[in-house]
Amino acid sequence: MAKIKTAAKPKRRRIEFTYVDKMAKQVFVTGDFNQWDQKSHPMKKSTDGTWKRSILLAPGRHEYKFFTDGNWREDNFNRQRCTNNFGTYNSIVDVS
Repeated sequence: MAKIKTAAKPKRRRIEFTYVDKMAKQVFVTGDFNQWDQKSHPMKKSTDGTWKRSILLAPGRHEYKFFTDGNWREDNFNRQRCTNNFGTYNSIVDVS
C-alpha cells in the first residue's frame, strides 16, 4: 500500500516588533494576525522607553499598527506600508 504524503505546514517565525515612546503608558501591537484586537498583544517597556513584543507569525504578508494610549500609530522605523480603509496607513511585515 502506498503512503500518502501530506504537505508540511509552513513554519512560523518569531518577529520582534519595536515601538519607541518614553511617555506612553500602554502599547499594543495589533494587525491582521490577531484580527486587529487592541488588547491581545501588549508590549513591554524597557527603561529607555523602547517597547517590544515578539510574536510567532505564519509566512506571508502581514499588516499591523501600534495601539498606544488609545491612538493608532504606524511603525516609524518601517518604510513598508499600505493604505487602509480609513485613509491612513498600515505598516507591513513580510515573513518568509
